[in-house]
Amino acid sequence: MQVKRDVTYDENRHLTLDAYHDGTKPFLGLIIDIHGGGWFRGDKAKDEDWATRLADLGYMVLVPNYRMTPDVYYPEPLSDMASLMEWISRSEYNQMPIGVVGSSAGGNMAVEMAIRYGIPAVSLSGILDIDDWLANHKDVVASEGDTSGFNQQASATINQDGANDAFYKWFVMNYFDQRTDELTAATPVHRVTSQTGPMYLANSLNEFVPTSGILAMAHALTDANVPFELNMVPGTRHAKGYLDDVFNETVDFLKRHVLVEHVDML
Repeated sequence: MQVKRDVTYDENRHLTLDAYHDGTKPFLGLIIDIHGGGWFRGDKAKDEDWATRLADLGYMVLVPNYRMTPDVYYPEPLSDMASLMEWISRSEYNQMPIGVVGSSAGGNMAVEMAIRYGIPAVSLSGILDIDDWLANHKDVVASEGDTSGFNQQASATINQDGANDAFYKWFVMNYFDQRTDELTAATPVHRVTSQTGPMYLANSLNEFVPTSGILAMAHALTDANVPFELNMVPGTRHAKGYLDDVFNETVDFLKRHVLVEHVDML
């Protein structure tokens, strides 16, 4: 495994990424892997596991850091992904077909990139239902709970206990610095068009991220005639907690949609 760590992709914002590839295999394509953490915790090291598995198959995998609260709020993490795409366009990877994967908050950002750039996206427990969910849960009292150990825990062990509306409301509103004027603009279902990239969407049936998000997205993609795959996973597991269960399906999806005619080894 070849890993280039702390590659700068945005000098002004001091943002870096890690690049993974198995140097013995020809390139299948480029995958951007966006870590989760509710836009307030986590970093690129948290997705070394997923990145390594994809790189083992022959993908070049880029895992970026992005700015988080309380330093910035919506839409700045998405702005960082725009910077990443600009960097890729100027890099040695600029001729490679691109896909994006992400979990939780990273799943939201993966979907946003599919909408903005038309690239295929895999989203595990993406935060997709924002404005409608909040409008229908005004009586829920937001509560952070104990998040002190999030940076020390593996992503697959966090938030695996089922529904937690109080925490969901807390970190979603935290992303907006408690403002309500940007909720609809930040809800991706409203911006799906026929140019949106194909998606693989997964969610557990009884986890803390509501299933309403991917169901609404499925309807929007259907209306826009955009291909997608939907997997409702049994149980309470969140995001990378069920990665093993869906990994083969996500790989099949990427193989179908991130296509390489011929890419020389870099």
